[in-house]
Amino acid sequence: MVVTELAQGAPRAIAFLALGSNLGDKVGHLRQAATAIGQLPETRILARSSIYRTPPWGKTDQDWFANAALSVETALAPEALLEAVLEIERRLGRVRRERWGPRIIDIDVLTHGDAVRTTDSLTLPHPALTERAFVLVPLNEIAPDLVIRGKRVRQWLGGLDATGITPMVPLAA
Repeated sequence: MVVTELAQGAPRAIAFLALGSNLGDKVGHLRQAATAIGQLPETRILARSSIYRTPPWGKTDQDWFANAALSVETALAPEALLEAVLEIERRLGRVRRERWGPRIIDIDVLTHGDAVRTTDSLTLPHPALTERAFVLVPLNEIAPDLVIRGKRVRQWLGGLDATGITPMVPLAA
């Protein structure tokens, strides 16, 4: 669904985002986040993965997660897109208490066009993207041929254990 038309002539990039939640109405949180992302200025959603039920990763003594991926076309620069999705997290009630801990919503910028960079606030492509099946499974649904660090998403996924990751429902309500 196209929510925002992009300005004529503005430089655009295709960005991929990962969404996750393991508190409260997990599916509802992902859908609210996707809607908010589609309403960002100079941004439109191109593709939405299904929502997947995934086991916790990193800190495993917590509830299961709901995860999804989006591709967007945006005229927002990488840092501006990051700030925008962090603001969406705050509006939806995200409070950062512990690394890899429970969260109402988590939105990560995975890639932004061909950008490769590391700053204090953003690393592109996302540094752990290729190590996390809970990110790659939804991303593979919408972009199996996306090349990250010289390999396609489907190739990265082929080397990971995706046990326990199952599709639930569409991301679109």
